[in-house]
Amino acid sequence: MDPDSVAALRAAGESESHIGTDGRVPHGSSDDPDVLDFSANTNPRVPPGTREVFEAAFDTARSYPNDGYPDFRAAAAEFVGCDPAQVVPTAGGLEAIRLSIQTTVRSGESVLIPAPSFGEYAREVRLQGGEPTFVGHDEILDADPADHAMAVVCTPNNPTGECYDADALRAFADRCREVGTTLLVDEAFLGFTDEPSLAGRAGVVVARSLTKLFGLPGVRMGYAVATHDALDRLATARRAWSMSAAAAALGTHCYGADAFVAETRERVAQERERMRDRLATRFDVFPSDAPFLCFDTGDTGVEDLLATAREAGIALRDARTFRRLDSHVRVAVRRPEENDRLLEVLDV
Repeated sequence: MDPDSVAALRAAGESESHIGTDGRVPHGSSDDPDVLDFSANTNPRVPPGTREVFEAAFDTARSYPNDGYPDFRAAAAEFVGCDPAQVVPTAGGLEAIRLSIQTTVRSGESVLIPAPSFGEYAREVRLQGGEPTFVGHDEILDADPADHAMAVVCTPNNPTGECYDADALRAFADRCREVGTTLLVDEAFLGFTDEPSLAGRAGVVVARSLTKLFGLPGVRMGYAVATHDALDRLATARRAWSMSAAAAALGTHCYGADAFVAETRERVAQERERMRDRLATRFDVFPSDAPFLCFDTGDTGVEDLLATAREAGIALRDARTFRRLDSHVRVAVRRPEENDRLLEVLDV
């Protein structure tokens, strides 16, 4: 990204210290095996049999994958409750987000974006020459979608963690459709809840990621779901062989792991409540329906808290990279014993 673009980001409220020369914002995650990583919101467990499926996929990787991805589309459609023909496989959820914005937003058009929320929405809009119009994440469903090419909603919202009320979200989707505004709903973390997906609803494009719920971010499994003209655009723009054979096989396997999903949801809900109760004795914590918690560090300060955790071999997510957050960190919900270690280090 050129210097003028970086300056524009700073003027819009972004911090230059958290923006790379290409305009990218760091998203957390550590590849250091000696660090206990609370900065990435991925499941610390994977479904039983995953390694065997991955190894078996080696033989299929010797040929190009079936570009129709029938098994994966069927499994994804059953999980979110849509028609398999409406599923557009992608290399991760972010690829689905880019494809959706790329096929909808033209230069000079405005896009409603929640804040604080996932930083890539604004980046992808700007890459198309569009203009992000930021709205408080807790106010976006009350915003007027008219005169915007697209509106974006993240549920549960990243980094704050709250799910939107299902009825209110559907009503907003209907308002968007009435005025010809495409609604992009990022459901990357919705699988951790039993909330219904908007997949298959007219006028809505849903972006989904399997990598969070099933603990496999390096595999890059995702997809978009759309109907009518939006589906035609996505299907046309999608790259051939947009998902590897291994990713398709793993995705199909993971979406059949019903017991694993149920256990994950129960564990995350219990641990999240326990962690929030403890953290709230010292910090101001957002309510959350997601596998993470975001809180204001208050008088302690972000730098001191990050340093304390780092000295103990723990990585936290510096949430100051999110618009409108200037004193927050985000922590994942991991295994009980790992969560205990974090709470001890944070002295709560």
